Parts: sequence; structure tokens; C-alpha cells
Amino acid sequence: MPRGPEGRGRAVGGLCITELVSWGVLYYTVPATLPSLVEQTGWSATQIMTGFTAGLLVNAAATVPVGRLIDRHGPRWVMTAGSVLGAVALVAVAASTEPRWFAAAWMLAGLAQACLLYPPAFTALTRWYGPGRVRPLTILVLTAGLASTVFAPITAELTTELGWRDAYLVLAALMLFVTAPIHVVTLNLPWPAARVTDRPGDAGHIRQVTSTRGFRLLALAFAVTGLGLYAATTNLVPLLVDRGIDPTTAATVLGLCGAGQLLGRVGFPALTRRTQPHVRDVAILTAASVSVVVLALSPGALLPAIATAVFAGAARGAFTLIQASAVADRWGTRDFGTINALATTPAAIAIALAPATGAALAEWAGGYTLAWLLLGGLVAIGALLVTGTAPPGPPAPEPGGTPSEPGGATDST
Repeated sequence: MPRGPEGRGRAVGGLCITELVSWGVLYYTVPATLPSLVEQTGWSATQIMTGFTAGLLVNAAATVPVGRLIDRHGPRWVMTAGSVLGAVALVAVAASTEPRWFAAAWMLAGLAQACLLYPPAFTALTRWYGPGRVRPLTILVLTAGLASTVFAPITAELTTELGWRDAYLVLAALMLFVTAPIHVVTLNLPWPAARVTDRPGDAGHIRQVTSTRGFRLLALAFAVTGLGLYAATTNLVPLLVDRGIDPTTAATVLGLCGAGQLLGRVGFPALTRRTQPHVRDVAILTAASVSVVVLALSPGALLPAIATAVFAGAARGAFTLIQASAVADRWGTRDFGTINALATTPAAIAIALAPATGAALAEWAGGYTLAWLLLGGLVAIGALLVTGTAPPGPPAPEPGGTPSEPGGATDST
């Protein structure tokens, strides 16, 4: 069983591969194949996206139980089971003959998402690396951030060449024969031993943290920020088309927004060395709010639209790392899987509902300007809420390391 830096490095490498594949297969498949699905099935886009959203909501609901399992047993078998379940779910998707069975299959896939996407991987790296978590977390999200770039064209090509059902079967095989074995082989590090007073799943400690005002404010900040920021960015194409930019160019700008996420994630470690956690979190969410407001007021010129989209993407990318690190920065890594799941579950629900929320808000407001100003205000509320989450003192010493530095997690690798 590998130990020390070599074993942890293998785990990071393995998770980079499996997160890239899991996000590409279990999240970006439907958006990438939506036109083909509509054409080949005769179902409406609304029916298809409703089924996909149902899966995302199941994912959000299952996040806390999965977090508890990982706290107690580690990530190896939970994530392996998620890969197998994901393969089964995709076979069920391929076999769907009507929208309700398509939705049921994606709900099964939602359980797999809860076992595979960011929260389990964040828990694993946070527990294994302790105070040195920022570097591996950043490497992980940078790699997984390429999922749409890699898998959207691959999935679209598979669907064109094979038909959507066979394409999903190929993706199911990828989950079963690539991600599952990698989880078995690379996630076999010893799970950090708990101290007598530091038992995983200690309900008293979990309640102690989650009952604090700071925790409640942080969870609410995650939720309102996720809703506002994702509603604005996932509906970027119709906003730009409304401003006179052609659909193909607008889709390219959306891709550049995705590329902007990488910039935000690359710059995050430098912020952790120079700022207090709540200070940088407020700064990032404030920048996100500004980017949405600028989108609202943009006249439709292409270059400003590109610059603002990249800026918004960078804020969204940094927000992912805030969700990965904010709990540990404030309360340490004890029971991290459970506590972080409780903090991020409201945001997961909000993000699942964000695309439909943005479209509905624009329709209610009679256009995108007022709607996006409201979304920017929602993100600003998130930034304001984070100001109340500063811990009264430094986090408790973390298993396997020393207390985090005041500016966040240090890099011990």
C-alpha cells in the first residue's frame, strides 16, 4: 500500500483522470448531445433537460450521506461503487424509451454523481494533505475544468457516428473500465487515523460547527452565489444573441467563459498565501457580482463581451475552490466530508436550478438587463454574507499537520 508523497501523488493523478472523465460523461453529455437527442428521440428539449435536472437534484440530496460514508471509510470503495453505478445508469439512459424513463435513469446517475464529482475528491485530498491541500486541489480542478473541452466534441462525434444510444453505451464502458479500476488502484492510501477526541462522524462536533452563525452564513452565501453566478453564465448565449451577436460567436464566447475558469483556479493559490480566508472569499464574490452587472449593462460589442465573459469565468473557477477550501480554512479538517457536504448541498441545489431560473427571470423581467442586474445583486448578497463567516480564532490543529496559516492552507508538497 503506497504511503507518503509518492502514494499521495498517485492519488492526485488518479483523481485528475477520474474527475475529468466523470464530469465529461456524467455532466456534460446531455448539454453536448441535446440537439441530437431532440432530433433522434422526438422529445422536447424541455423534457430532456428536466430529466437531467432531476439527476442533479438527486446528486445534491445524496451529497451529505456520501460525505458521511467517506468520513468513516475513505473514498476508495465509495468512488469505485460510484463508477460502477454510473456505468449502470448510462446503460439505463441508453435503454430509455420515453422521457420519464430517461429522467429515472438520470436520477440513478445523480447518485453516481454524488459519489464521483468534486465533493468526494475534495474530501480525499483535504484529509490526505491537511494544511498542504491547496496545491493538489488546484491541480485537480484545473484538470477537471477541461472536461467540457475534451468530452463535448467527443460525445457529439460519437452521437453523430453511432447514434445517441450507442454513444451512451461507449461512455458507460469508459466509466466501468477506466474510472473504476483507477479508483481501486490509486485511492488505496491509509485513511488518516482519527484521534480519540476526533472521531469521524462525531455528531457532537458536527453539530457544534453547523450550529454556528458563521457556518449558516457560509452555506447561504454558497447557495445565493451559486444561483446568481451560474444562472448568469449558463444563459450567456441567449443574452449575447439578444444583444445582436450571432449564435455561433456567442457559443464561442461561452467557451471562453469556460476557459476563464482555469485562470481563476490558477490564481487562487497565490491569493491563499496573501490573504485571510474570509477576505479573499469576499473579494472573489464581489468580483463575480461585478462581472454579472457588467454583462447586464454590456451594449453587445464583441470584445467587451469576451473580456467580461472571461472575467466571469475566472470568478466562477475561483468560486469552485472557495467551496473546496472554505470549511477547512475556518473549522479544520475534522469530519470534513460531512461538514463540507452540509455547507455545499444548498449550493448544489441552487446550481441545479440555475439554468431554468435565469431563463425564467429574463422572461419575467422582460429582458436580460434587469434580470442580470438582479442576479448580480444576488451574488453581491453572497459576498456580504461571507463577511460574517470569519472564525473567532485559528482553526484547530489538523490531523497530519499543523494549524492552517492565517492566509489559508500552506503548501507542504
